[in-house]
Amino acid sequence: MRAPVLLLGAALILVLTALRLANPHPIQTLRLSYFDFLQRLEPRDYQELPVRVVDIDEDSLREVGQWPWPRDQLAILLDKLAGYGAAVITLDILFAEPDRNNLARLLQDPVLADMLSPDARDVLSSRLATDQVFARAMSRVPVVLGQAAGSGSRTDQTAYDKAGFVEVGQSPGEGVIPLRSVTPIIPVLRNASLGIGNVNVTPIRTTGVVRQVPLVWRLGDGYLPSLSTEALRVALGQPIFLLNGSPDISGVMQSLQVAGYNIPTNERGEIWVHYRKDHPDLYISANDVLTDRNPEDLQAALQGQIVLVGTSAAGLLDIRATPLGESVPGVSIHAQILEQILTEDYLFRNDTIAGLEVLAFVILGFLVTRLMHRSGAAHSVFAGAIVAVIVTAGSWFAFSQYNILFDATFPLLGGLVNFGFLNAFQFIVADRDKRRIRGSFSQYLAPSVLEQIEEHDYEITLDGEVRDMTIMFTDIRNFSPMAEKVSPQQLVPILNELFTDLSEEILEQEGTIDKFIGDSIMAFWNAPLPVEQHCRKAALAALQIEKATAEFARRHPEIDPPIRVCLGVASGMASVGNMGSRQRFNYSVIGDTVNVAARLETSCRHLSAELVFSERVREEADDLAWIYAGKVALKGISERQPVYVLVGDAELKASETFQAFCRAYDGLLDGLKLGVLNTGSLQECQSLAPSVSRQLIDYLSQIENRVEDFQQVQAVAQTAKIAT
Repeated sequence: MRAPVLLLGAALILVLTALRLANPHPIQTLRLSYFDFLQRLEPRDYQELPVRVVDIDEDSLREVGQWPWPRDQLAILLDKLAGYGAAVITLDILFAEPDRNNLARLLQDPVLADMLSPDARDVLSSRLATDQVFARAMSRVPVVLGQAAGSGSRTDQTAYDKAGFVEVGQSPGEGVIPLRSVTPIIPVLRNASLGIGNVNVTPIRTTGVVRQVPLVWRLGDGYLPSLSTEALRVALGQPIFLLNGSPDISGVMQSLQVAGYNIPTNERGEIWVHYRKDHPDLYISANDVLTDRNPEDLQAALQGQIVLVGTSAAGLLDIRATPLGESVPGVSIHAQILEQILTEDYLFRNDTIAGLEVLAFVILGFLVTRLMHRSGAAHSVFAGAIVAVIVTAGSWFAFSQYNILFDATFPLLGGLVNFGFLNAFQFIVADRDKRRIRGSFSQYLAPSVLEQIEEHDYEITLDGEVRDMTIMFTDIRNFSPMAEKVSPQQLVPILNELFTDLSEEILEQEGTIDKFIGDSIMAFWNAPLPVEQHCRKAALAALQIEKATAEFARRHPEIDPPIRVCLGVASGMASVGNMGSRQRFNYSVIGDTVNVAARLETSCRHLSAELVFSERVREEADDLAWIYAGKVALKGISERQPVYVLVGDAELKASETFQAFCRAYDGLLDGLKLGVLNTGSLQECQSLAPSVSRQLIDYLSQIENRVEDFQQVQAVAQTAKIAT
């Protein structure tokens, strides 16, 4: 199942990456909601800056009258603000039509006109024409008027003509958001203003939350600045805007520059608004200005300020939602944009950051896929959780320290989707595979091994394969005398207990139980599971079996003589797979290596040793304590085979006692090769044997009868050299 997991994981990564690049609305909405969450966690702090909002609030409407106010009333407001020292007055108000409250229209009545002289009519007309009154007030203070996107066709009258635009780079203005038309401004007011800006803070997504605001719009062959950037230009007395674009790519805007303020934008000329909590100190009621309430405070608050005039009255429908979950007047968003320009506190997001988000997802996706392939769901969840924490923490750090908007949602949710699909796939396929595995192995594998195969999803071959394997045969010494002394009802529990102990030691070293044959066990390593250092693990299992047998004898002192286990182990190539008839088959192993292991076990009696191994196993487990036992004739094998007796672990090998034994044993071997038994060396070995290994006592007692096993040696390294 591993290969399909990799293929499915790779396919999911490609599909989800393509989905991210397509950027459908659900993904956009999720990303924007995450950016809102970041701003809510750490909004921008309120600072005292030269920006104020004069609010036509509910109190002002109640005192002055319903909206729209007469233009002469607005003229009074302008004069009041100018008197308090406002540097620039920006009106977030549209003036598309003449004032409906213009009293000069009364002079068009023929009866009244006949009653007045021409001079009187001219004087009254100039005083009663509220638009002219308003225009004269505008001439006494720098004023920026607002326009909004219209629904008709653009006319020359609506073309922006207050400042110039200079493009730097490869036509950056081509990428700016276009306007089909804008609402007009009546000529008398348009001519009196020093600036005109677009009042729109149009949400770019369907949620209605204002996150990005265009700083400049394309209008026919020219451009129209936003209300906030136009207010800044007029306040700085600058005649031009600079549209800075990419030097290599056409139609990609990078920033809008006003004097010394270089404002980074996206390719469409939009800025991410870095919000702060709505603050009451930003606002001054228009009614307070008109009635000169607390003039000293008003002077302090308005002197040298960029003043934006707008409304917070709910009935005038200029309330906007922000990422902080607040509903604020639209004019305050223009004020917040001005604040972050003045403090150069910008949020950053570009194609490179978006590319890093995709890269983070791909890395997370491949990590999940790889771990699902190798280690399963549990490790994938753990590793995925660590990566998710790193991605989320990195996103937060980038925002809090560098104002970078890095979207963690797609890498995390994309990785979660990838994990979910892969986990579902494995869940569906695993049940099928478990049934197949249990059907094939339940008759002849230990449950723990079977569970290991199922848990780790190993690729297994049942039809037969040739593998490098290690084979073990064990046999119980003194079994026949014991069987003669106890009843069958007593014998079976004893035998089962012993087999359980021995099997546990084999399985602990990753061996597989092939079969139980009377009082013998056949086991092998490196199938059906691959086992690293299988020769060494078989040798360690043999040492553990020796200890387990001794412990069993201590638990059953009634068994006399005590049970002892002898075993033979060989390593080499063998065939393993399902073997048998159509009616009954078994997962087993055959080959010359199996025959050698079986003959090594039977040679234990000839050697008077218990743990007998082939030369290959000794070479692969050279860190353990071995002694050379000569070349032995094995039934069915034409040539004598070198055999070794395992006497202990690596700790014993390093001990001074074993080194002393090896030196004495070398002297014994030197004589045996010449057909001479060196009794001095033998006695020294026998004196050291109990401290090395119990089995050496019997082994040395019979060595004088095995001189021919050592005379066959032509060029065998001495035991001391082998041991070191």
